[in-house]
Amino acid sequence: MTLEEAMRARHMVRKYTDKPLPEDIVAQLNQRIEENNQKHHTDIRLMLNDTNAYQGIVKLLLAKGVKNYFIMAGDEAPDLGERLGYAGADLMLFAQTLGLNTWWASGTFSRKNTKAVVGDKAVLGVVAVGYGATQGVQHKLKPASEVSAYEGVAPQWFNNGVEAALLTPTALNKLSFFVKGQGNKVALTYKEGAFAGVDKGLVKYHFELGAGKENFEWV
Repeated sequence: MTLEEAMRARHMVRKYTDKPLPEDIVAQLNQRIEENNQKHHTDIRLMLNDTNAYQGIVKLLLAKGVKNYFIMAGDEAPDLGERLGYAGADLMLFAQTLGLNTWWASGTFSRKNTKAVVGDKAVLGVVAVGYGATQGVQHKLKPASEVSAYEGVAPQWFNNGVEAALLTPTALNKLSFFVKGQGNKVALTYKEGAFAGVDKGLVKYHFELGAGKENFEWV
């Protein structure tokens, strides 16, 4: 499965089986994490067979069976959310290519317990990863005209990028972004909010995957 295929197959999954992650899968995930940490200057960690990030009623109602997850962390900075969102998108789709399922949780986790692992790093979310009890369902998509505009006749790469961006797992599935294109220049704006930085990074990754980074540049 390619990353493009994974992008279309990936859906949020909140319930997981007890099937452990094989050693070779863990090794591939850790390698991908290291690559992203080096590239984006983050401090993402993979936690295995651990339930400390999910507590009380959240664990009982939302995160059933979650034992493995990425802690999305890094040094506090204005653009940390965007960098973690971009890296997180890559990790979630890479996990999907390995036959795994994921769920990014921005608010429903124990910050105290994750901070015990990463120390003074800022933690902006955790991503459950494992074998889902289901494959999830597609979130409701907005029409492309509500989230994008192109000056003139839009090239196919732009349309492909918007289509990919609409598949992004943004906070509460609100898809509160707008993409504007002119020539090979693309601008992305996002409605301000608690998760705006992370969501912007997630959308950027998806748009690039769909459009092809060689076809445009961000402005």
